[in-house]
Amino acid sequence: MIHRPPTVGPGVDLATRARQLGRVRDAVLSGGRPPELPRPIVARSWQRLRDAGITPERCVHPSEVAGFTEVELRRLRSPLRSILPELRETIACIADAADFVLVIADADGVVLWREGARGTRRHADDLGFIEGADWSEDSVGTNAIGTALVEDASVHLFSAEHYAGRHQGWYCIGEPVHDPRTGEVLGVVDISGPALSEHPSTIALARTAVRIAESSLWREHRESLDHLREASAPTLAARGPALVVDANGWVAAAHGLAAPDRVAAPETGTPLLVPGLGLAIPEPMGDGWILRRRDTEPRIELELDFGESPRATVLGHVTWTRGLSPRHAQILRALVDAPPEGLDATDLSIALFGEPDHIVAVRSEISRLRKKLGSILTTQPYRFADEVHVRVVAA
Repeated sequence: MIHRPPTVGPGVDLATRARQLGRVRDAVLSGGRPPELPRPIVARSWQRLRDAGITPERCVHPSEVAGFTEVELRRLRSPLRSILPELRETIACIADAADFVLVIADADGVVLWREGARGTRRHADDLGFIEGADWSEDSVGTNAIGTALVEDASVHLFSAEHYAGRHQGWYCIGEPVHDPRTGEVLGVVDISGPALSEHPSTIALARTAVRIAESSLWREHRESLDHLREASAPTLAARGPALVVDANGWVAAAHGLAAPDRVAAPETGTPLLVPGLGLAIPEPMGDGWILRRRDTEPRIELELDFGESPRATVLGHVTWTRGLSPRHAQILRALVDAPPEGLDATDLSIALFGEPDHIVAVRSEISRLRKKLGSILTTQPYRFADEVHVRVVAA
């Protein structure tokens, strides 16, 4: 029976492991029987690339390299720019001694910043692993940046687990960075270096880098809520129960009701169902929104069409329709078929992906769906709100 030994770790001879993985790669890509199975995340990536007709030879260099002006624009737009000082202070400062490069890429897989050991940077230059290069999976094959973005998961690759032959002399560890407000992937923090120089502690170092990044982003989020709370204080107390929320629905302040941490992202003219407040119409206020109770029947009619062009329609005093992506239609169909108590993230991971290991991806998709539909969906567990009557008009 073909077995799968542990990946690189304490006590593993790196040179021997690299040779073994080379035999595995050669056998799998030639259609032969490998001496061991590639790890699932590697096998999925290789299969995606083969299904797309992308050969290892095509992945020699990035397919695109952005110019200076585009890179600067991407840096300015990226929320990750604010994490650089802390990463430089805690991670990049040891790169020379540990012989690696620290790379930050955006959600498209484009390298925005790269720092680290001078010799390793020169070798990275030869591979096109430079600022402005597109390191998405479709561009350069299985790699920690592109594959982490596809999988929305941590990725550690060693030697011949890379799809492109020229990348076999490297290890790479990619950790997605998530927006603490929305759950969406903002980019990837990557640590890469010569394969035979990898140390078991490097994985922990990469995870520390992401914890630093997400903690920094969360502090910025809390500070922005504090500013919104201060600015809204006079308006909030003017009349009746109300909430003040930011653009993503995070509650900055409340008056006359127990405030939830978050509601759906407000949108002009679209009513929101807010626990404890009822149906509310968002009113713009500075950098956020104020939500006040609307005197109307709280019952909401939700019409779901799962036909060729999936869509959701809310019927009532204000009627609106939103198109649904195939994934969002799949989520709503699962919730329609769910028991009254709803589903948790593990249940939805199994329903969507066939396995329980995609909880982060589930939460990100639910966040996007609630941003589109409002508080029609509740969390913990996931289900339709009590005030929502669901009707499926096309399967």
